[in-house]
Amino acid sequence: MAGVYTVTQMNSYIKNMFRQDFVLNRISIKGEISNCKYHTSGHIYFTLKDEGGVLSAIMFASQAGMLDFHLDNGMKVVVQGKIDVYERDGKYQLYANSITLDGIGDLYKKYEQLKEHFEEMGYFAREYKRPIPEFARKIGIVTASTGAAVHDIMNIAHRRNPYVSLYLYPAQVQGEMAKYSIVKGIEVLDSMKPDVIIVGRGGGSLEDLWAFNEEIVAEAIFNASTPVISAVGHETDFTIADFVADLRAPTPSAAAELAVCDILQVESRINTYATYLYNNLVNRIDRERNRIRQLELQFKLYNPASQINENRHRLIQLENHLDSLMKGHITAGRNKTAVFASRLEGVSPMLKLKQGYSYTEDAKGSQVSSVEDVRKGEELHVYVRDGVIISKVTEVNNGKRIDS
Repeated sequence: MAGVYTVTQMNSYIKNMFRQDFVLNRISIKGEISNCKYHTSGHIYFTLKDEGGVLSAIMFASQAGMLDFHLDNGMKVVVQGKIDVYERDGKYQLYANSITLDGIGDLYKKYEQLKEHFEEMGYFAREYKRPIPEFARKIGIVTASTGAAVHDIMNIAHRRNPYVSLYLYPAQVQGEMAKYSIVKGIEVLDSMKPDVIIVGRGGGSLEDLWAFNEEIVAEAIFNASTPVISAVGHETDFTIADFVADLRAPTPSAAAELAVCDILQVESRINTYATYLYNNLVNRIDRERNRIRQLELQFKLYNPASQINENRHRLIQLENHLDSLMKGHITAGRNKTAVFASRLEGVSPMLKLKQGYSYTEDAKGSQVSSVEDVRKGEELHVYVRDGVIISKVTEVNNGKRIDS
């Protein structure tokens, strides 16, 4: 059908029209930065806005690397570049080549001067940073009583630990009197001795956040005896208060996460430690019981009473052994004596006497076994079975029979 085009053809046609327009290829547009995002590739995506409309914009990494300041939401800028069409989406956007500050240039320079001043004064030094208590129970908050910041902090604090007490000082966080209100809030809460103070507000332009760049606010944070967490604006917003505070949170919600411990995690850690301690205690008790048993055995082994009883048993054994040896020796001796007795009995004079023989001794007790042993008239003792006969030698006959 004549006069019908595809979407791709139409997008290409419009893109060609944009490129042929001299004004669109070299244009400067001023507006306020919003939805600013730094991509990991280095490209910057943002939107330019004013009272009547918005314009999508992108600045590629090659041009973004030449910026001498950080692009933040709320900045009023003048962007030089060209308007072109992104064919795939059929959307036109501003391709930025350079960006200059507009309107807040002097304010931004003042911010840089204040930052340099406080850094030289040592307000940013790490050695002055106080640690944030891990288990805070009393938390002060300096922010507006209305708005998302205080509600985010309250919701997250209640979710993480409903036992934490929150003390809000409803301060002005924007406008000429905001700096005095913020300072007053810090001083009042600091006098109440909380565990930590959160100072902050939601995002905004540099002018909106300017109260947190004021010198008296920085000094109040630095001189506070309570650790301070600064939570001003969005993640990309930086103020003097962020650098002076003991800890910077990218958002008020993140500040609540940092200030309030998660009670569930604490309970889990406590349960883990309790189980660990219980197991260690049980193991220790078992080890000590085993050691006591070993000591009891050693005590029984080396106990004097046990030693005495053991020696008594040993003595009884030795006595029994000695008694057995003595009885054995006695029995053997008796047997041996019986043998000797039997032998002696065979040669015993008494046995011979009982058999009718006699035994003769001279007066000196010497045995008379030959006629040569006596003399005539000598007295002799003749032993017979039942006594002794005392006689006198009347005659000695050498082998001759004497007839009566």
